[in-house]
Amino acid sequence: MISSKLFGVAMIAYFISTFAYIFFLPSRKKGVGSFASIVTWIGFLSQTAGLILRWKDSYAMGPEFGRIPFTNLFESMVFFSWSLVLVYLGVELKFKYKSFGAFVIPFSLIALAYSAFLSDEIEPLVPALQSYWLHAHVATCFLGYASFAAACGISIIYLLKERGEKRGDNNPNGFLAAFPGTKILDEVNYKIIAVGFPFLTIGIITGAYWANYAWGTYWSWDPKETWSLITWLIYAAFLHARLTYGWMGRRTAILSVAGFIMVAFCYLGVNLLLSGLHSYAT
Repeated sequence: MISSKLFGVAMIAYFISTFAYIFFLPSRKKGVGSFASIVTWIGFLSQTAGLILRWKDSYAMGPEFGRIPFTNLFESMVFFSWSLVLVYLGVELKFKYKSFGAFVIPFSLIALAYSAFLSDEIEPLVPALQSYWLHAHVATCFLGYASFAAACGISIIYLLKERGEKRGDNNPNGFLAAFPGTKILDEVNYKIIAVGFPFLTIGIITGAYWANYAWGTYWSWDPKETWSLITWLIYAAFLHARLTYGWMGRRTAILSVAGFIMVAFCYLGVNLLLSGLHSYAT
């Protein structure tokens, strides 16, 4: 399928941009940073075109096939990768730090590379997925997941930067010098999570309404529901601790990384290891 070829173009672009962003850290050459951004945009636009084309192709195959392309594991990995690049490009445009790409774009590359080993066949939707709730629920959840992945990358940078500062690593030519100070990193981490949290919240709420529509109950403590709630509580605790108790710095960075580990388990671990209503996503 042409859409899969476009995803392949995007994967190659993210591979190139990942190394360009990494090379930018010690060199800090403006041309290298601009090249990395341009290649990332090329990958993002190719991936966007691929998603639109796959969406169109699914409807051309018949009403039982037509859907937004994020209903199986292949499509969800592609959509997560796309969402993460969307979030990253927004962060890069707002904060102007191209160095962030070295710790964010690799997540997208890994997701897209993993999808290359999965079947890209468009299959008919199971009855439970034939609902408009699918669009709102899955899209908002993945935008939340993507935001948390970006925040995790920023938090890793924070922890490395803080460690370097404690060791007295003030080498102006070192790769850590390419990143802003820890206060800025902490603020960026907080703002990204503050954006992603409402998306996850909306995703859980729409999922509850969808569950009631499909199965007659808003909440059944399905493994996916349970771990989604745990993930939500971690990020709710992050925001509460930050806004109420003034938590900043290392503690919130660690909480951000821990939160994304939970996201990864909720997204992949639950689907692949546990049975439940969401097992169709495998």
